[in-house]
Amino acid sequence: MALTDSLFTGLSGLNVNQTWLNVIGNNIANSNTTAFKSSNVAFQPQFYVTDDAGSPASATFGGEDPTQEGLGAQIGSINVNLSQGQIQSTGVDTDMAINGQGYFVIQSDGADQYTRDGTFSLNPNNQLVNTDGDFVMGYGVNSNFQVVNTTLQPITIPIGQETIAQATANASLQGNLNSSGTISTNASMLTTQALTDASTGTVTGASLLTNLEDFGTTTPLFTVGQTITLTGSKGSATLPTQTMTVAPTTTVADLQNFLQGGMGVDPTAAVGAGVPAPGSTIVNATGGGQQLVLTGNIGSANAISIGAGDLTTGGGDNPLSFTDTGGANGESTTTSITVYDSLGTPVSLDVTAALASTSSNGSTWDFFVSSPNNQATIPIDGGAANVNNSVIGNGTLTFNTNGDLVSSTGTTIDLNRTGTGADPNQPITLNFGSVSSLTDTSSNLVSPSQDGFAIGTLNSFSIGGDGTITGNFSNGLTRTIGQVALATFANPAGLVNTGDNIFNAGSDSGTPTVVTPGAQGSGTLQAGALEQSNVDLSGEFINLIIASTGFSAASRVISTSNQLLQALLQTQTA
Repeated sequence: MALTDSLFTGLSGLNVNQTWLNVIGNNIANSNTTAFKSSNVAFQPQFYVTDDAGSPASATFGGEDPTQEGLGAQIGSINVNLSQGQIQSTGVDTDMAINGQGYFVIQSDGADQYTRDGTFSLNPNNQLVNTDGDFVMGYGVNSNFQVVNTTLQPITIPIGQETIAQATANASLQGNLNSSGTISTNASMLTTQALTDASTGTVTGASLLTNLEDFGTTTPLFTVGQTITLTGSKGSATLPTQTMTVAPTTTVADLQNFLQGGMGVDPTAAVGAGVPAPGSTIVNATGGGQQLVLTGNIGSANAISIGAGDLTTGGGDNPLSFTDTGGANGESTTTSITVYDSLGTPVSLDVTAALASTSSNGSTWDFFVSSPNNQATIPIDGGAANVNNSVIGNGTLTFNTNGDLVSSTGTTIDLNRTGTGADPNQPITLNFGSVSSLTDTSSNLVSPSQDGFAIGTLNSFSIGGDGTITGNFSNGLTRTIGQVALATFANPAGLVNTGDNIFNAGSDSGTPTVVTPGAQGSGTLQAGALEQSNVDLSGEFINLIIASTGFSAASRVISTSNQLLQALLQTQTA
């Protein structure tokens, strides 16, 4: 080899050590860069010149090794250290660290890129972005707040904008129903004065309302165009006002339906032997004519009353007078429950329980459910008009001799919200499991809980280890509002670093596999934290000494070769 070859050999030593110094400097510079992965340099020798290939050993010769001279060093590879960096808490809700394998998927100008840097924030559109404004990608949810993991999309966390309400599906009741109370044997029976049909002489359901007169008179009680207003009471509560307009075709049956619906009487409730059936009937009056009778449901809490001035016509007249000829009795109690429809509108439910019977096996109670907000109607005038029906349903509660509830019926009711904009048919299950029937001085029912909510606004969120974003609403509801996605690669060392902590898929990285955190070998997320750089400063300082020593040594080779060349030139010119 020529003497000048040593110059190039030394130069190669300068080059490789200079590259190593560059890598070390980059590592040290990024020792505090979020999620930075350090690199190291692997050297390898350059081409070797073979002066003698050597010869094999024989019986008379011990063999000779090849004689080779190297031409310096070269960079074999610059490898990325993909070990996990330490995770440090930041307390920022939008910060995220990956504990394990994987990369966040971000989108810039429509192209997917990848990063381990979880320094994220919300932009003015409540979209999750990185420090460069690139969108953080993940999965959205459907109308039922279920994650739809078929298509990646920018993650949106609409703080202060997203609103939600929840319709009541279940309501719990608790309390004690006095088992030693009086059994209900009668109900309110509101009976009118004697009446007659001016046309036929006998009042029936088919009689026109305009033909209705007091018995023994010729003055009609109702005229076409009048508005009948009803404001009665049930138990201790005043019922909502109901109105109906008298038409030429309005019948007595229409008036009966109006009274029954307006007073909240449930005609479908079963009664025991000797107890009058609820509903509206027509009976013959003593002395002539007929009377309208409105019979309520059992229990003193179901006592109905239409007093003077409670049923009037447009002129303020009181065409009908009602006398309670029955008298509701029996142990009973009423409670009011506030539930919510699908729009979050509060709806009042009244639940009344009345002691129906006792036996050697225990006691049986009837319960009745009504609501002034129920939108069910009773047709009048052949369906040409309607009046609201507050009645929702009824059922029974059966208790054993220990006062424990052993069976129940009718506990799923259907709240009607037709025409309100909410879901028109809302089933609600009443849970009486915490109600007992023991001896007490009185009965009581309360509703400690129901699962509906009024409107609420998203005011905070949290991110789970699997990337699920859970929104916390001001009304107490929590709902899944999205999920962060991760990308994994068969060879993550093959990713192309484009700077700014961003990577692109490389020819040797393999195609990305997008998964949810914790799935298919990917890492989990830690919210409110960031992954630190994995640079080992003490090791880098040692490498810095070794690389600078190697650089100095290579430069000495060059300077020594130069001195020899100078000496050779001087000898030749001497």
